[in-house]
Amino acid sequence: MSSDAELEKIKQEMLKKLMNPAPKSTFWRSGEVMELTDANFHKAMSETDKPVLVDFWAEWCGPCKMMAPVVHQMAQSYAGKAYFAKLNVDYNKITAAQFGVMSIPNFIVFKNGKAVGQTVGAVGQQGLSALIGRFL
Repeated sequence: MSSDAELEKIKQEMLKKLMNPAPKSTFWRSGEVMELTDANFHKAMSETDKPVLVDFWAEWCGPCKMMAPVVHQMAQSYAGKAYFAKLNVDYNKITAAQFGVMSIPNFIVFKNGKAVGQTVGAVGQQGLSALIGRFL
């Protein structure tokens, strides 16, 4: 292969990459419960216009443990419509304080990065469905 042909091949491959960029990777994965922290919270919220239900929880909290399977099941049920995440208040005090989380489990729905709805306690699937449903 001549050097001109090699250069042309490289140019064509580069042009193809420029014309078809890789899809933008984001924090959110549909159908999964993502782990938020003080460090990634605001960036993650800026990456979606879909509603995000955040479960503010702690390891020692019995009602939080009861709600965990409900949150995971709902993440699958609402795949493609909304995102779900958890934030451990013991390790992420800045974000918890920013949103006035004083009791857990505490569920806050965010839309376009802003808190738009909230409920506190082990409200079950029906309670969480009613909360997230208002913002779909």
